[in-house]
Amino acid sequence: MRKVLLLTFCAIFLSAATLAAQTYKIGVLAKNGPVKAMKKWKATGDYLTANIAGKSFEIVPLGFDAVNPAIESGKVDFFLVNSSMFVTAKVKYGASAVATMINSRQGQPLKSFGGVIFTTADNDSIHTLTDLKGKTFMAVKKSSFGGWQMAYKELLDAGIDPHHDFAKLLFGNKHDNVVLAIQNGAADAGTVRTDTLERMAAAGIIDMGDFRIIRKQAHAGFPFVCSTALYPEWPLAKTKKTPDNAARTVAAALKKMPADSPAAKAAKVVGWTDALDYGPVEALQKLLKVGAYAGS
Repeated sequence: MRKVLLLTFCAIFLSAATLAAQTYKIGVLAKNGPVKAMKKWKATGDYLTANIAGKSFEIVPLGFDAVNPAIESGKVDFFLVNSSMFVTAKVKYGASAVATMINSRQGQPLKSFGGVIFTTADNDSIHTLTDLKGKTFMAVKKSSFGGWQMAYKELLDAGIDPHHDFAKLLFGNKHDNVVLAIQNGAADAGTVRTDTLERMAAAGIIDMGDFRIIRKQAHAGFPFVCSTALYPEWPLAKTKKTPDNAARTVAAALKKMPADSPAAKAAKVVGWTDALDYGPVEALQKLLKVGAYAGS
């Protein structure tokens, strides 16, 4: 009997130890490749491992096409993707937001972002959205929220169907590629996420004066040129199977992340806040029939 009790106690102890040593996998959208994704986010995984007792966190870079399969199959427990991709995972796979990043852009702490539609300053044929009809237009990717979908909504609201009214719709895959393409005349106009132009100007790659912003919008407290509504920044989210208590623990740790910590500096964030409302993002998807509502 004593031997049975001892074996039972050992089994319980080993089970508890295994649970305590659980590794959580965080999938991150590797929009610029896996090497850059690891450089940017590995320190966040290390930060969570150091600040949540008995748990470890592994960063898993994911290409655009690998995000949904990883979430659906349970390959990852948490994930960090753009706001539109999160909404797709929420609607299709039962994911939920854990926290929203406070981005650091040109020294500014930002919980939201937008899209900017632009042409060159010397292009006298384009001053309004309507002027884009019959022109060549370049965006980042069909799945890029700030680099296409936000502008797509504004175009539709203005009565412009990009798939019929543009001479050609092109995708440059990276924000910088789009800016340089417009600058070099490879397309008449384009769109990227806010802060892209300012970042490239600060690096000496472009001159802001060389570009004209189409449908320029002013948002209180928002420091960058913008042509669209603002939407909440990227969320860290959990998959349906990840326990709520684990998500709460992760959220609490993230919200305590110091702005001067290695994790914040590597990720170029100021920190994290409670998950914001992603309802406007879902409304955009419904209107555009993209993401979770593609083909609806």
